[in-house]
Amino acid sequence: MKVIKAFVAGLALVGLSAPAAMAAGGAKPLHDGETHLPEWTFSGPFGKYDKDAVQRGFQVYTEVCASCHGMKLLSYRNLGEHGGPFDKGDAEVTDALVKEFAAQYTVNEVDDIGDIVERPARPSDRFVDPYPNVQAAAAGNGGAAPPDFSVIAKARHGGADYIYRLMTGYPDPEEIVDGIIEFNDEHSHGELTQPAGLYYNPYFAGDTKENWSGDPRHAPYGGFIAMPPQLTDGRVEYLDGTESTREQLAADVAEFLAWASDPKMENRKSLGLGVMIYLFFLALIVYFSYKQIWRNVEH
Repeated sequence: MKVIKAFVAGLALVGLSAPAAMAAGGAKPLHDGETHLPEWTFSGPFGKYDKDAVQRGFQVYTEVCASCHGMKLLSYRNLGEHGGPFDKGDAEVTDALVKEFAAQYTVNEVDDIGDIVERPARPSDRFVDPYPNVQAAAAGNGGAAPPDFSVIAKARHGGADYIYRLMTGYPDPEEIVDGIIEFNDEHSHGELTQPAGLYYNPYFAGDTKENWSGDPRHAPYGGFIAMPPQLTDGRVEYLDGTESTREQLAADVAEFLAWASDPKMENRKSLGLGVMIYLFFLALIVYFSYKQIWRNVEH
């Protein structure tokens, strides 16, 4: 009986605290109904990565993101695997491209006599991190170390949807006057002041009430992030000639980061399909064998 009472009391506390938690703010829903999300080709049990999008997203990562965000769980050779940005369908061509790209970077290693020397990166090396350690990363970014991008699509709720929304969710520059953003919509009425060195994004979880001039019960969604807006129209000149709008850049880099978080997805899905077909026919064989063996036996 005491256990039941404690359980009921706990439910009551949860029920009482839920409204307060919601009132404290939170990120804007990814599926807000206002704008459409990209239709990811890798979604669903038979989905595959859009190779062209992965290649473009890799270009966005190298030209925009790699100066702050590392990918320490990926090796350069992963780029040439099936579905990767450098997968050309020919092993020799692919290997040459991967080696050429890796050689653009330098790796520090300890030689036989204990000295630290630099050498060109090899395909087997991990992606070179832009900072030597977390402390240096934090010091170079106002105290907030940029997260590693190796599995960012898996680590964030919403995956590619979240990445796309975050990168396209910043207010347009003309909407910000002296660090102040004015809201006049169905949800919020008032002014929001951006703290120095931080940037408002409705899809970044946080609490905006302290910087809000309107009704605190209707403070804007989201919070303040240390990363300024990174993607603008024309920021990257795509090698394949695709128009580089902000939305296109965000969709492509989200596709690349989805691949980076799960580069073996296509192999796994292909294997799973084969296993399901095998189990289906195995089930049929077992069923008809059962009917044949026990056909004259009463049950």
